[in-house]
Amino acid sequence: MAQTRQLIAALKRALKAHGLTYARVAAQLGLSEASIKRLFSRGNFTLQRLEDICRMLDMEISDLAQLAQEEEQKALAGLSLEQEQEIVDDLELLLVAVCVLNRWSFDELLDYFCFGEHRLINLLMRLDRLKMIELLPGNRVKLRVAPNFKWRENGPIQRFFLSRLQQDFFASRFDEDHEKLLVVNGMLADSSLGVFQRRLEQLAREFDSLCENDAGLPFAERNGITVVLAMRRWRYGIFQQYRRDPDQTC
Repeated sequence: MAQTRQLIAALKRALKAHGLTYARVAAQLGLSEASIKRLFSRGNFTLQRLEDICRMLDMEISDLAQLAQEEEQKALAGLSLEQEQEIVDDLELLLVAVCVLNRWSFDELLDYFCFGEHRLINLLMRLDRLKMIELLPGNRVKLRVAPNFKWRENGPIQRFFLSRLQQDFFASRFDEDHEKLLVVNGMLADSSLGVFQRRLEQLAREFDSLCENDAGLPFAERNGITVVLAMRRWRYGIFQQYRRDPDQTC
């Protein structure tokens, strides 16, 4: 699955480099633009369909695989403990880091937040030194992170969000059109638990793909969305008193 995502990401970059939109691809293949978007978001290309799109780019699938491999070798999958701590220690730097990972442009950051241009450039230069982005001429921002980039498990940034933001995040009834809260419980075998975990990971990848697809839309048409996927072995503490003690009779 990871290789499929890398191929699709490389294909998207190749299309962009050739100035080909989803609408152009759809017209060439005799499909609707919505169908093409679904193909890219779900990653369920047939080999024939992949060959057809590569042919539009004057490429072979092997060329696409090579491009994906080159990009993977250059991309950043995560930061060191010290690098994450550097970001957490500067709230403005953390804010900008999160925004650029969500594909905000320099102008969007400048318009939306109270940064002076000089300060914002300095923050972006620090992210450039951390290899998260490449700051291009004209203050254009190019992400250099891998598709599987993530913050360190129990690292400084993850701990920051857990301690500072989880209470604010859940201070909602989740009854608005743009909100959703699902709480399910049940009993699963370890094998089924593994299946469900993989489904959650697949859903997270689909979310990332949709974000990437929508990155080209006008800023006003995009909304900041946070999704929390959480699962653990846990029992309600209030019922703990009713738990059977194998050494005692009930």
